Amino acid sequence: MLSRRSFILSSSMAAAAALLIPSFACMGDKKNVGLQLWSLRDELPKDVKGTIEKVAKAGFTQVEPYGFSIKDQYWGLNPIEFKKLLDDNSLYAPSGHYSLTNYLANGDTAELEEAIVAAKVLGSEYITIPWLDPSIRKNADDYMELVKKINQAGKMCKDAGIRLAYHNHDFEFEKQGDTTGYEILLKGTDKNLVDFELDLYWVVRSGNDPIKLFKENAGRFTMWHVKDMDKKDPILNAEVGTGSINFKTIFADAKLSGMKYFFVEHETNYKPNPMESVAASCAYIKKNLFNFSI
Repeated sequence: MLSRRSFILSSSMAAAAALLIPSFACMGDKKNVGLQLWSLRDELPKDVKGTIEKVAKAGFTQVEPYGFSIKDQYWGLNPIEFKKLLDDNSLYAPSGHYSLTNYLANGDTAELEEAIVAAKVLGSEYITIPWLDPSIRKNADDYMELVKKINQAGKMCKDAGIRLAYHNHDFEFEKQGDTTGYEILLKGTDKNLVDFELDLYWVVRSGNDPIKLFKENAGRFTMWHVKDMDKKDPILNAEVGTGSINFKTIFADAKLSGMKYFFVEHETNYKPNPMESVAASCAYIKKNLFNFSI
């Protein structure tokens, strides 16, 4: 349950956003290409306005912010200001990555409450857990405890009219006895409360098959991260369409996955620079991958 302070703040900020700022959300339109803004982590804090303008000009219609904090909000902009910036550039944020480290470690709900407030103002559908600190995922018992907390967070989000999602890396696929951390999360979390954002690169790099996951857990992967794997060095990313991942077969099973939104993300190996790399990925997707069904 949201605290009284957060509930009041959420209500007032959301009301202000609705009155002052038009919405450009195009939910469910498969012509949208999203960008995880972590891809531009060096540029964005230095020039939020200019970077967001470049994202729109590169052909993206959706973004997934990262790095929100109670103190600095979105790189110095409060949620209303950031939403206005997105709207001014015809961008929509269906999801955001919000650190819930304190909540997952010790049950402190302050981060989660503020994340819900911010996400509601942006008009987002999802709050996404981006990462698990190594200290809270040492063994299968840790993952079982995380399942409980993630379900509780999912209930808080649902009560506020938003959904919770979990984003993977590769460590979740490490063996925990006769299972894996990811299997524990998938089986233990409530389908009515928790979705998954499947990072396709990390799934493939861990030696797993995204389509197999779709078949075994149909409908649970409502969001994807789309980044390619360098053909020579799998540690590095590549512009989508130039690496070793067959995205055409993956996108062909988008409906089975349950995918509603996807976000290009580049973490390494920008050629020639981050903005041009993500723009190239966006262009490839629009030209080659828009025949999928959702």
